[in-house]
Amino acid sequence: MKKKKFITVLILFSVIFLLIYNYSLVYYGLIQARGQLKIVFNTVPVKEILGDASFPDSLKNKVRLIQEVRSYAIYNLGLKGEKNYTTYYDQQGKELMWVVTACEPYQLESYTWNFPILGSFTYKGFFIREMAEKEAARLNSLGFDTSIRNAGGWSTLGILKDPILSGMLDRSNGALVELIIHELTHGTIFIRNDVSFNENLATFIGTEGTKIFLSDNYGERSNVLGNYVRMVEDREKFSDYVLLGAELLDSLYLSFGPEWSVSQKEEEKSIWFQEFIENLDTLKFNNCRYYENYFTTSEINNTFFMSYLRYRGGLGQFEKTFTEKFDHDLVSYIRFLKEEYK
Repeated sequence: MKKKKFITVLILFSVIFLLIYNYSLVYYGLIQARGQLKIVFNTVPVKEILGDASFPDSLKNKVRLIQEVRSYAIYNLGLKGEKNYTTYYDQQGKELMWVVTACEPYQLESYTWNFPILGSFTYKGFFIREMAEKEAARLNSLGFDTSIRNAGGWSTLGILKDPILSGMLDRSNGALVELIIHELTHGTIFIRNDVSFNENLATFIGTEGTKIFLSDNYGERSNVLGNYVRMVEDREKFSDYVLLGAELLDSLYLSFGPEWSVSQKEEEKSIWFQEFIENLDTLKFNNCRYYENYFTTSEINNTFFMSYLRYRGGLGQFEKTFTEKFDHDLVSYIRFLKEEYK
């Protein structure tokens, strides 16, 4: 009896010690859980939204589109997510999540956060803006390049029922379809400690899945598919420019000698960034207006290039496998990936 009591006390003290030792991580987890559950507990079923006479018809059409995409992705493409996007959350015009990323100042190497079970991530989300700003300020003080962006959507990897967020409905039909397929991919195939693989895969399947869905539902010559293809062409052209820039920037950093001062490095870095921005006008886009003012509203530092490497740097390998081994059969490719990465 005394032995059992001793073991119980020992376990209790061990748990208390671990909680104290990991206080910041536990506190972060509790705040994130509260933020996520606040959303989940304040959603309404999609049926109520579609039956609400005061809800705009244009937005109802977007909600219906999400239901079509969700069913198509699950039953035609083989993705998981039967319980997702069957509820709706009204953001009331407010942002919900802020994502912090950080990178070494003179090296394209991301700062990494580690989480129990889920593994390591090169970004960290916050439901409270002040917490995101505090984390970014902390990393800035340590010399890292940092950035904060808003998340228009995310996946809980099947842990919770992901709702439709009202902010999603501001997207074009093609962009909305892509977002849903992208997030459902995360909930279907997730590799621990490999953010680059997860994001590149979701980006690839999101794009290819959207093309197939729009073609099947609107026709190969439809305006909605044509608009989406042109958007993808522009995005790929811009992405290629950024990824090439990442290679050149990496070469610049490698040229910095040990005798270089921080001020010299910062000057060379600043000059390179300015030339990179100015040379963007050499590219021709379908939607020139979107890209001509891109860097007047977007922050540019090392985290900008790392985000493209994270989401798009590995697309070529997925494209090669998709083409050569699966002859552009996305369903077979997804089936293979699900088996390969159970």
